[in-house]
Amino acid sequence: MIYIIRHGQTEMNQRQVLQGRSDHVLNEEGVRQAEKAAAEMRGITFDHVFSSPLKRAVQTAEIVAPCAEVKIDARLMEMDYGPFEGLDLNALPPEIKTFFSDFVHNPAPEGMEPLSSVVERVGRFVEDIRKLKGNILVSTHAIAMKGILEYLTPASHGSYWSKYIGNCAVYAAECRDGKVGIPAEWKREEM
Repeated sequence: MIYIIRHGQTEMNQRQVLQGRSDHVLNEEGVRQAEKAAAEMRGITFDHVFSSPLKRAVQTAEIVAPCAEVKIDARLMEMDYGPFEGLDLNALPPEIKTFFSDFVHNPAPEGMEPLSSVVERVGRFVEDIRKLKGNILVSTHAIAMKGILEYLTPASHGSYWSKYIGNCAVYAAECRDGKVGIPAEWKREEM
């Protein structure tokens, strides 16, 4: 199985700031969220653990899979928001509001990484891990995670772009003989 997790909360998430590739650690709530995810995933042995190089994703991976070696992969980084990084999400300029209102039909504003680029880079990552054996944990960010979900679900036609994915949300997909199934939101059935 491949388990894809969004990192825990940071101060920037709490303050509703577009943090993008800025490198922030988990806040106390983010650590609690990662610990809760670890408790829910107790019993799953991760044979491979991959993370974005950003501290919040690495911390999340280390908390969820404390006994595993975390391999850093830059393709799992968050979308590059360019000059828009650091903006208050409650006071966005019109071009960002337009883009966020309909990701599928509105291109990313100039200076921001296009969604097609996000899907392409995370897709290359998926292609590189699809033949690995055992359980795989991937710790990443909201837009990068949506890119993975889009890549693995071509029939979604962009529906993941507007889906809310909270901190430490987990999606899982079966991975067998180099074939990766359609991902679904993962919740532990029995605690």
